Amino acid sequence: MDSFSTRILPATSPLAAMDDSPAAPSSAISSLLSSSDFVILSLGVAIATAYLFRTHIFPSKKDAPALSKPTIGDGDTNPRDFVEKMKAGKKRLVIFYGSQTGTAEEYAIRLAKEAKSRFGLGSLVCDPEEYDFETLDKIPEDCAAIFVMATYGEGEPTDNAVQLMQNISDESFEYSKGSHSLEGLKYVMFGLGNKTYEHYNSVARDLDQRLTESGAQRIGERGEGDDDKSMEEDYLEWKDKMWAEFSAVMGVEEGAGGDTPDFAVTEVDAIDQAKVYLGELSARALTKTKGIIDAKNPYPAPLKVSRELFAQGHERNCVHVEFDIEGAGMTYQHGDHVGVWPSNNDIEVDRLLCALGLAERRDTVINVESLDPALAKVPFPVPTTYDTVVRHYIDTSAVAGRQILTALSRYAPSESARERLAKLASDKEQYASIVAGGCLKLGEVLQLVAGDDITVRATPSNTTPWKIPFELVISAIPRLQPRYYSISSSPKLHPNSIHVTCVVLKYENVPTEGIKPKWVYGVGSNYLLNLKTAMNGEANALVVEEGPMMPVQYAIGGPRQAYNVDGIYKAPIHVRRSTFRLPTNLKSPVIMVGPGTGVAPFRGFVQERVALARRAIEKNGPDALDTWGQISLFYGCRSEHEDFLYADEWPEYTRELKGKFKMHTAFSRSGPRKPDGSKIYVQDLIWDDRAHIAKAISEDKAYVYICGDAKNMAHQVEEVLARILAEAKGGSIEDGKKEVKLMKERSRLMLDVWS
Repeated sequence: MDSFSTRILPATSPLAAMDDSPAAPSSAISSLLSSSDFVILSLGVAIATAYLFRTHIFPSKKDAPALSKPTIGDGDTNPRDFVEKMKAGKKRLVIFYGSQTGTAEEYAIRLAKEAKSRFGLGSLVCDPEEYDFETLDKIPEDCAAIFVMATYGEGEPTDNAVQLMQNISDESFEYSKGSHSLEGLKYVMFGLGNKTYEHYNSVARDLDQRLTESGAQRIGERGEGDDDKSMEEDYLEWKDKMWAEFSAVMGVEEGAGGDTPDFAVTEVDAIDQAKVYLGELSARALTKTKGIIDAKNPYPAPLKVSRELFAQGHERNCVHVEFDIEGAGMTYQHGDHVGVWPSNNDIEVDRLLCALGLAERRDTVINVESLDPALAKVPFPVPTTYDTVVRHYIDTSAVAGRQILTALSRYAPSESARERLAKLASDKEQYASIVAGGCLKLGEVLQLVAGDDITVRATPSNTTPWKIPFELVISAIPRLQPRYYSISSSPKLHPNSIHVTCVVLKYENVPTEGIKPKWVYGVGSNYLLNLKTAMNGEANALVVEEGPMMPVQYAIGGPRQAYNVDGIYKAPIHVRRSTFRLPTNLKSPVIMVGPGTGVAPFRGFVQERVALARRAIEKNGPDALDTWGQISLFYGCRSEHEDFLYADEWPEYTRELKGKFKMHTAFSRSGPRKPDGSKIYVQDLIWDDRAHIAKAISEDKAYVYICGDAKNMAHQVEEVLARILAEAKGGSIEDGKKEVKLMKERSRLMLDVWS
């Protein structure tokens, strides 16, 4: 906002011009006027000036600048007041979700839908980032709050739940009634986590404790979903017991709701094709206008380089991709993640469209409207087409959820298909064996129970069509989300490109009765592999070994072939910020542990130090690095001749860092073995170097970074570190574990891991 003095006397105002004018100096005027005349003239000028600038000096309420907080007038509601929205929409439930990748949001919407179908209760589903929490104590007695909270990173709340957690955890934070009390608030809690991480479901547990301490009453047990095993089964087991207690506490009867759809899908005949979304992820992408690049508006980045990192003929693939971001307005730091937005492959797109009887109408334009926007927003831009939704917007390649199958069984094309689908939905063990173990997608399940052959390419002639309303499919299958990769470059060396190191996911299912062995392909990594093969004019590597089903391919040209212009391929990307960063003090030793593709961010780390070293040597001479701390990288793979990532780069980095970088390598299949014949892994290398590591951590305050597999490697590395610290200080292994925990709390031990 402009300062008040500037508004009164802007430099170009008429009064300023008069004061500065050489044609009428004040001495000349005063010589012609008496003192009384001068006073009258001055007063007249002042009054005229005040009138001319009255809106600046005496702003009316109408013209007053907007305040930082919204002002609420009669008939208006504060857009950040969820209680007012609940009352206005006659909602008895408010559901907050803390979600980083969209999963918690999906479960929040599922709870809202079930509250409606079971009890006829309306819900307001809220992103906590969009609301203030002073009014949490004003939720009416006949209403309740539901919290669906994911734990992110090392026990941290998701980005959109940070403020919520701060407000509820801070005892000095006052709610609307002037205290930190939440007496009378009834709430439900479901957490999403992964048991391979140390801080399993810590956000939901902490929030649950804080709410209880504030006087709130929890309904039912706290639910905890474990993504390492089956989040879905944990949720299903928890929610039935919770709803039973919910019914008693809230005084509502089951059966009061109805089975109403969330969306209305209509086919559109006459429409301007330029306004139809064919895979574009935002309105800006459709209209080709520039703006902020984020998860809602990714940037179609051209591929500068794409190459295979594993040796030719190797049974696996690992793709190195360099995205060109020059002129895009994108920035990144070492340790950040890049989100790549893939599409579903042609085989699964055709399969689901055929199973739904839509293969021959795939290009029909449709509009989708939410029947209750407070409950379920349309999850993708419209108008669009059936093919586009199945290819670009929903996770067609995901394993079919058990709860989905119950709703779909009523649309079965035959009684036998209905019975088989209902059995899969109701029998937990059979579902786990056939669907989960067999890695069956929804299209495959529909084919299987209808008696179709799922090993051949689906066509309208070999696939039994189901009359499932498309709005139900949209509700049943979650939105296709970006796949995140640790950036393997430094902006100091590569300011105009983002590098990705991606091992291609390909594994066999667990065959059971009626389910033959088959290959399962990861969506994002195989999308990148397809880009690489197309960019380099190579044969497609994704071939099903048996049966007539041939290459697994993607429509990598993108919507309107916008991702393939003159042979230059593009992929939509955005950057997600991370706290996985090198210490700013160059004297601090750095210990990095990253076997396999866990080495990706450490390539960026080392490049970051190389760039700084070049500047330091140029400025201060060849001895500029003498006081720098030692950088150690512990890396492991199967064979130094087959899957040693960036083997040709590390020696050059060692040379440029003047001995301040040392790499320790373990090759589990081609390298030496332990005396007992067992393989050597990175944790063994760390133990062998324990004298240096103990000194670096205890005396020189080293920073330790671990990236890679959370379930096995990360745990084992932490155990070795605890043993090293315990031995160095003459304490017990429990003392060592406490030291490791303290390092985490002080951000001297950081993890970027996955399961």
